[in-house]
Amino acid sequence: MPAPSLPPPAAVPSSIDYAELGCRLRAYRIGASLLADEVAERLGISRAALYRMEQGKIVKIETLERLAQLLGTSLASLLGVEVEYYSTARGFLERMRQIEQEAERIVAHFEPISQLLASDDYQEHLRAMLLESLPQSAPQAARHRTEVAGILDILAERKAAFAARRPNVVSLIGLRELELFLRTGLVGTLDLDESTRRQRIEAARKEVERIAELMENGPMHIRIGLIEDAMPAASFQLLYGAQRTVLAVSPFRLGEMPSIRNGIATITAAPEPVRLYEEMTEWLWENALKGKTGAAQLRRTVGPDLTPPHPLEAPP
Repeated sequence: MPAPSLPPPAAVPSSIDYAELGCRLRAYRIGASLLADEVAERLGISRAALYRMEQGKIVKIETLERLAQLLGTSLASLLGVEVEYYSTARGFLERMRQIEQEAERIVAHFEPISQLLASDDYQEHLRAMLLESLPQSAPQAARHRTEVAGILDILAERKAAFAARRPNVVSLIGLRELELFLRTGLVGTLDLDESTRRQRIEAARKEVERIAELMENGPMHIRIGLIEDAMPAASFQLLYGAQRTVLAVSPFRLGEMPSIRNGIATITAAPEPVRLYEEMTEWLWENALKGKTGAAQLRRTVGPDLTPPHPLEAPP
């Protein structure tokens, strides 16, 4: 008598989130300033195959190992089992754009203010600041300018998505950082003529006045806390999604005297660092100036004088 046939074994679900893997691949590729055609050619695959990987299709482990080596990262970081490390601002900001698309709530500290909450004019000021901050004599100056253009494109996408989705945002702003921001202005270098410097200081003043207005009359999904104590040296974000909470810490600056060239940003969903940052942000929020009280403090900080002393000059 023949043995009864057994049902086929049930498929074992993969522990790899291929959609997230594809997002990380794209972010690392953009961070490495590589086009899809270049990566595909070096790997000996078609561009269509690479795009399928970035869209979350299953990829062979051998191909992932080669990709990690080509993109200057580790297999563990690509798979998301450890901390993700980004050595370029462009790659990090692209990854943040991806994660923010799924975030329902964001708690963040940027220095001095969040680009998501800045005025529409800030983008052009930021373009000028970033170009001013680049070493003009560097042999790779043209590549740096291309990098700036790529960063601005990503930031524009982030801001448009934020305006469309309207996730809940808690923004923690350091008063000390704002005071320096107002004295320095929206500049990428201190080597500016007096007329330009005055214009940039006035632009910074308008951005701080905008924050004061948001504190008083902003939409329900935006909450701002003004911190009188010292803030962490690095910017950070806690991004709360339906499935997980992600912590991003960045040394890159998009305020006055921006810094986008040297630093290592990290992204992780590990419980311990997420918990520690949650505890810190809760304490900062509890002790922050909020609403009309915070707005009044900001307006006192701005003051009536539009032309404060030059940052390198001692006050009279």
